[in-house]
Amino acid sequence: MKTRTVERKQLVPHTVDGETELVLDTEYIEVPLPPRDWDSIVRSGVTVIACALVTVSLVWTTASIGDLLSLATIAAVAYAAGVAFDLTWIMCMGVEWLLRYDPARAALARRAGHVALGISMAAVFAHGRYFGQWPVGAAGAAVSLLAKGGWTIAMRAHARPLDSRTAQWVAKRRAAVDGQLAMIPVRRELLRGESLVEADRQARIAESGGSADPDRPDSATDNPDPNVLPINPGALTTKDAVRVAWDSGIQDPDAVRRYVGNATGKPASPDTVERYLRALRVGAS
Repeated sequence: MKTRTVERKQLVPHTVDGETELVLDTEYIEVPLPPRDWDSIVRSGVTVIACALVTVSLVWTTASIGDLLSLATIAAVAYAAGVAFDLTWIMCMGVEWLLRYDPARAALARRAGHVALGISMAAVFAHGRYFGQWPVGAAGAAVSLLAKGGWTIAMRAHARPLDSRTAQWVAKRRAAVDGQLAMIPVRRELLRGESLVEADRQARIAESGGSADPDRPDSATDNPDPNVLPINPGALTTKDAVRVAWDSGIQDPDAVRRYVGNATGKPASPDTVERYLRALRVGAS
């Protein structure tokens, strides 16, 4: 059985003249080697070969179509346009791989990839036909077909097919997460809007020298019973409100304090807000 040497270090007690200290001790042990994972090796080899085929196809197609298009335009532009023919179906195959657990969405990328491959092969064949070498054009067109076929087989080697129930479970979980991700920019936009509205209100108060809302009571005596608290004084704590403002891009202490006051329904302590902001700055650094 094959083994390999492993170095292990650990703290051990060591006593000298009656004084014990923990010192670092190094030992070397022999551990058995795990069996070679031939499945992983073959899968990696298939992937490397597929990437090589795609690279060869991209180079050949670019050279052929670029040479054909250079008859009508300058060479630099022609060869730049020639890259787009194979890159299109390569991109579609990448999207198909990303959507492999969502067959309905992956179907469009698969069909678009087939169309792009057909156009690319036709252009390569047209290049050979134009110069009177149709066998060369046919062989060149087959290069793209072989590359796409090889990459399709490689993707199947990496794929993990799901049964119907598991696929539905994955789809629901992904939909829930996608919904939460979609709400992030919405909440940020709303918070920025609220911050602008609050800033405008404060500016109007400063200009008028009083309350921006004449119908709003300014003193506690206008409240018939100041000891009565609302049933739900605020769904957010000060710490949570500071975190939401920070995640929304509001980092100015005054703006954060105003947002916290609106979100919690009570004035926020400047020291408390600054303490939470300081913790967030340290965590972000």
